[in-house]
Amino acid sequence: MERIERQLAGSLDGGTGAPVSPREDEDTQDHLTERQAVLLQATRSLTRVRFTGGAGSGKTWLAVEKARMLSKQGKRVGLFCYNKGLGQYLQDRVSSWRQAKPIFTGEFHEYVRQLGVPDGKCQDYFDVEMPRLLREMAGTMPAYQRLDAVIVDEAQDFAPLWWEALLACTADPENGEVYAFMDDRQDVYKRWGGLTADLNQGPTATFVPIHIDENLRNTRKIAETFKPFAGEHFTPRGSTGLPVRRVHCSTDEALDVAGDCVEALIDEGWANNQIALLTTKERHPVHLDYFDRGATEEYWREFHAGDAEFYGHVLGFKGLERSVVILCVNGFKDMARAAEQLYVGLSRARSLLVVVGDSELLEEAGGRELKHSLARAEAWDYSLAVPG
Repeated sequence: MERIERQLAGSLDGGTGAPVSPREDEDTQDHLTERQAVLLQATRSLTRVRFTGGAGSGKTWLAVEKARMLSKQGKRVGLFCYNKGLGQYLQDRVSSWRQAKPIFTGEFHEYVRQLGVPDGKCQDYFDVEMPRLLREMAGTMPAYQRLDAVIVDEAQDFAPLWWEALLACTADPENGEVYAFMDDRQDVYKRWGGLTADLNQGPTATFVPIHIDENLRNTRKIAETFKPFAGEHFTPRGSTGLPVRRVHCSTDEALDVAGDCVEALIDEGWANNQIALLTTKERHPVHLDYFDRGATEEYWREFHAGDAEFYGHVLGFKGLERSVVILCVNGFKDMARAAEQLYVGLSRARSLLVVVGDSELLEEAGGRELKHSLARAEAWDYSLAVPG
């Protein structure tokens, strides 16, 4: 009742509480994203395309829509990604279609396993040996198993050897339809060289480049925060939105402080299923419990069910989003990858972004431009939002 009273009473100070209806801003974002379908119509005669755009440009929506269009044409389509969370999201989207669907939707490595390539354990197996075995199998693959079209979301996560093996599974490896949706500045796994990844090499070098410069999935306040990472052509198009919030604390305290921020936001009136807490180093205890129990499938099912707040790591949240994101900067395992991780984490929120962590570490990882961006954020005393 106290929360309801605060919402009904209103405020004239521009406040820091939840907007009357963040759904309105997000409905507008959805509408802008759907207008991107014009890109698919304009490029329908091109059979090998590299759609390159920054965070929030609607690439995942375009990938799913392209898969729908090609499936309705009777083509055998494979819709691929690398991350498990994004894979389940794509499967959920496709499962609602009543008619033609891709013959495979989800993680590349799961596709390889389904074809009968044995599972492995070390990273070298997944990066080198597995794609080699897949290419060998593709040589004897019957025609009815081959793909007419390949679509890859977050394609910068795909190593060159994966591309070569996947294309070998198509009906026409040299000229078949292939559509890659990627952000060359979100190469967090260093498949192509990092923040200034050069995608004009390897199997995708001959693809026609189509640039998607507009940010549609974040408010402008959020988009301006990660703009230093997104490139010179990055253009925010969303509504102004709420100020980004900044909570300074030591790196050791960041995890506890971020957890308190979740409670403070819920007390403000945000629904718990609108909130995601993302870490940059150690997992949150809730996330760690799923990991230790080997309950990864259950973990991602609960995220997509949207019944509660979500605790994750930025590396596993690529291509996903929530209305509110608390970015908990609790250190980095590899400072060489820190900038890409910050780019991902800062761009996952649609309506409200809260950045928790040490200012010096953030500047070291993200540079002076990020420091200046965060200087415009609102210093938030989360303790004032928690009763008692």
